[in-house]
Formats: sequence, C-alpha cells, structure tokens
Amino acid sequence: MNKQAIKKLSNNWQKCGVADGDILLIHSSIRRTIEETAFREGKLTPEDILFSFLDAVGPNGTILLPLFNFDFPKTCFFDIRNTPSQMGALTEAARIHKDSIRTGHPIYSFAAIGHKAKLFKGVDNESGYGDDSPFAILHKLNGKIAILDLEDSQSMTFYHYVEEMNNVRYRYFKNFSGTYINEDGSEQIKNYKLFVRDIEKNVVTHVNPAGELMWKNGLYQGFREKTMIGLRTISSSKMFDFVTELIKSDKAEGNLFKIN
Repeated sequence: MNKQAIKKLSNNWQKCGVADGDILLIHSSIRRTIEETAFREGKLTPEDILFSFLDAVGPNGTILLPLFNFDFPKTCFFDIRNTPSQMGALTEAARIHKDSIRTGHPIYSFAAIGHKAKLFKGVDNESGYGDDSPFAILHKLNGKIAILDLEDSQSMTFYHYVEEMNNVRYRYFKNFSGTYINEDGSEQIKNYKLFVRDIEKNVVTHVNPAGELMWKNGLYQGFREKTMIGLRTISSSKMFDFVTELIKSDKAEGNLFKIN
C-alpha cells in the first residue's frame, strides 16, 4: 500500500469537490493517474486509488462504483457473486473489497462501500435506470457524481436515469431474461429491462454537448478529463434538474441524442 500517494490523491479529490460524508458515484479511467503517480510517488495500484476515494469521503461517506457487465442479453446468465465488472480495474477492486455490497441488476449493478452502503443491500431493481435503482437512491440522497479522465459520453450513465424518469420519446423499454445466481448460490430465471435508445429510428447517444452546457453553467467542479488532476464532480440533484429542463424545453436532440 502506497500510503503517501493515497493521501495525496485524497487531497486532490477534495480539491475537485469531494467532501467528507459524501455519497459519491465514481466513473473512472485510472491509467493516467497510475502513470503520473508512479513517476512522482512510486507504484500505485487500483486498490490504492480505491482507498484514496474512501479516505476523501471519510468514515461517514460512501462510494458507489459501476460494475456494469453487458453480457446478460447475449449469455442469459448472471452470477451476483462472481460476474466481473467490465468497467475497469478500479471497479473490480471495489467488487472484491471485503465490505462491498453489490446491487442486483445483471447489467447495471453497483458496488457500494462505506457508511451508507447498507442502503444498497438487497436492491434488485427490475429496470436498470428505474425509480428504485441505485441511480435513484443516489439522487434522493443528494449524492455526487465524480468522473476521472472520461468524457461524459464514456461515463455519465446518470443521463439515462433522468431520461427514464422523464419518459423520453426516443427510448423504450426492452426486456431481458436469463439464469440468475443469487448470493446464496441458488439459481432461478429472472426478468429485467432497460430503457434503451430507439435504434430503428437511428437514435445515437450524444451527451457531450450537455456536459459542455453543465461546465458553462458552473455545475461541474474540478478539472476536465486528462488535464491537471482530471477529476470533476457534480451534484446529482443539480444534474437531474438541469437535464430535465433540457428535455422539457425540447432541447434533448442535439444535447442528449442525435439522429444519424
């Protein structure tokens, strides 16, 4: 464990809006952080970065990391105990952490670690972005979202939660079912759904313009991807309200999606 680097990173995260007691959803690309820290502070592991975020939110804080895996629609199989995350090394470190609690959606599951992680225990939302999903819990608790070295289009799945809550016209519900292995090892067939873009109408996710608008309106705090610290944060409630206003004012096309 690189304790010196962990503390330095923790301080960096706090410069970008992470605060003691936060409930923080983290999207990340950690390669640049590892490379630059190794050059200055010595070897750094994904576990060290995980500890740095836990240190930044403190003992009263909670971190939430995406364990998304997109194989369920193809394989019709999910094991909540063993199916890996496809969201990178930091999220895998969170998945196997001894105190991690994993939520139940077979495509959009999360690891929760920290003071309020128990609020996510047993969460088994049918719809990936539904009003009982981890996205909704984060929103109701006025949590924050942190993005490390990624564009909005590569990270901010919270947009789709806002879209589902507003029942946008360019997405629809698609159902999936398959074999599901529960925490106790028992097996059953379970059904889930996602609010997906309408590919028959050539809908393409296009959220970077909305991200630029959030920078312009002072909603993001911190640094743009791959510059300086590379971490930015935003209040989930403020983002929800801002994106909802785009939708209600008929500005979703061009800011949230486009037609190819």
